[in-house]
Amino acid sequence: MIIGGDKEPVIRNIQEATVRHDYNAKVELHDPVMNEQQRQVVLNNYLRNRNKINYKIKNVIARDITDTVTTYMSPHTQIIGLDNIKNINTGAIITSNHFNPLDNIAIRKMTKAVGHKRLYIVIQDTNLKMKGLIGFLMNYDDTLPISLSTNYMGRQFPQLLQAVLNDKQYVLIYPEQEMWFNYRKPRPLKRGPYYYAARFHVPIISCFVEIKTLPQKDNDEFYQTAYITHVLPTIYPDAQQSIKANSIRMMQQDYQQKKQAYEQAYHQKLTYEFTPDDIAGWIH
Repeated sequence: MIIGGDKEPVIRNIQEATVRHDYNAKVELHDPVMNEQQRQVVLNNYLRNRNKINYKIKNVIARDITDTVTTYMSPHTQIIGLDNIKNINTGAIITSNHFNPLDNIAIRKMTKAVGHKRLYIVIQDTNLKMKGLIGFLMNYDDTLPISLSTNYMGRQFPQLLQAVLNDKQYVLIYPEQEMWFNYRKPRPLKRGPYYYAARFHVPIISCFVEIKTLPQKDNDEFYQTAYITHVLPTIYPDAQQSIKANSIRMMQQDYQQKKQAYEQAYHQKLTYEFTPDDIAGWIH
């Protein structure tokens, strides 16, 4: 499913970012932008509304929509490696590659397969300003916003995240930071998810989503695609290590696992030299 119109400029941005070796760059066009004052208003509204009955009603509606979308859009989604998470009995942070606004359906299908009805997703606060159905889901579908606000990130966000993890829920955090549309390769990771896993003593559920191109066209630019979710070995914090040492080790291990999964799935070594085949389904 293609969301967001013409993707040629986005693909050019991806190609230019690989030339600069800037693998966490923002490449999407027309994403919402906020100044500091707007950011504070959005975050304050989010925090104030979370405990209101109206929010809870919309949360149920949003989760029902997502469940329906997951069922409808994932008939061809395969899951490999569920045995790697069958013994987890705590909250956990899930990491995966980020290539589509709805790529979390591949992760939702995996979490539902092991009995987790809810999936929390960490999003950027600017996503709370999105419009339409996507905007509704961003605001009400078990999302936890991160922000450039140091006060919020130092106080409220860790409290929100810890409460969810203490409730033995799974939280999806994209360590690649920015979405690169239909980009097949795993990109270098940011340390945030691993810092929180080490700080709150929860495991990392390491995932890599392989993108298969189907013969049917989606539109004039792309063929349809299907996903294979590879559930990789779970990564645990070491009680004998510091938070910093743990986070670095876990991040490095996760990257190596995703790299190996990519190489096995696509039968080629991971390099960051751009080729058209890096963009799944692209009719070029």
